[in-house]
Amino acid sequence: MSDTKQAARLGFGMMRLPRKGPFIDIAETSKMVDTFLEAGFNHFDTAFVYPGSEKAVRKALVERHPRESFTLATKMHAVTAPSRSVAESQFSKSLAKTGAGYFDYYLLHALMDTGHTLYDRFHLWDFVAKKKQDGLIRHMGFSFHGSPKVLRKLLTEHPEAEFVLLQINYADWNDPKVDSRGNYEVAREFGLPVMIMEPVKGGRLANPPEAVKRLLREANPDASYASWALRFAASLDGVITVLSGMSTLDQVKDNTHILGDLKPLSAEERAVISRAQEELGKAGGIPCTACGYCLPECPQKIVIPEIFEAMNLWLTNGQLQEAESEYAKAEKKADPASCLECGRCERVCPQSIGIRQDLKDAISRLGSSAPSQS
Repeated sequence: MSDTKQAARLGFGMMRLPRKGPFIDIAETSKMVDTFLEAGFNHFDTAFVYPGSEKAVRKALVERHPRESFTLATKMHAVTAPSRSVAESQFSKSLAKTGAGYFDYYLLHALMDTGHTLYDRFHLWDFVAKKKQDGLIRHMGFSFHGSPKVLRKLLTEHPEAEFVLLQINYADWNDPKVDSRGNYEVAREFGLPVMIMEPVKGGRLANPPEAVKRLLREANPDASYASWALRFAASLDGVITVLSGMSTLDQVKDNTHILGDLKPLSAEERAVISRAQEELGKAGGIPCTACGYCLPECPQKIVIPEIFEAMNLWLTNGQLQEAESEYAKAEKKADPASCLECGRCERVCPQSIGIRQDLKDAISRLGSSAPSQS
């Protein structure tokens, strides 16, 4: 990747943009985009399956700033496509929705241990390589949620991949289910540049369990909890971009401040992170990052991330009353007990969560018919 217009160290993930009702707030998003660019950062990341995001990119970024002033990434999600032609059509639709003219980075989206073969069966690696040859893509790669064994297989079979987007944060670093460290080490073994997603684990590390908060406060009372997570990710070798899905202007200001003058973690700070990892291992929460991939798959329209957010208030922080209150709000939108157990949500979950069982647990522990836990 010798392109002189490299992505900045911090990337603006545009999956969790602010909303007014059901629609993305373009005026607020534009302020966030402007602040991000003014801080000296220039990389933006969206995807075909992020509801409304590509159109928001056009309105808040592409139509308001010179094309050469930023880099843009988007993604093709074949798992949601019923055929090769439908999957391929995502590319032209993304170009039309963003109005970007070309993509600096184009990714095959959310390859996992199951389902990654679809991209080969549909010949999508070849399709993307041809678009690169045509000048519509500068760099091709893929995002990955799976095991190091499968990542090694993909990188061996597809040397055309120029970078890989991995879920890396200190909570998942040694988690055997996610194996952030194992995947990172495979990518470095192949000499592949790494982009990082979920450095704050969908916001969970910005508001970690109380035991972790105490550790971080004692180590540095002036540092935000999110700053520890961002600096952990950005301190790794071979990382070209740390994507942060930002929802507020304050988050943009905080993140650009943290990584605008990056100070890699010291040995003492790494020791603090190790202790925080131990505490997180005791917390036992549901590893949902609120990505929302499950939502369009659910025929009953159950707001699964909101249910799990409520559960985690209890499981990780012991906030039972708050958990019951948030569960009740989510339950009003769609009754979790209406789950058909079809499993469609689990097939697209990047975290490989046993959603059906966790929903049952939430119903039995926080539902209106749950026994008192006082």
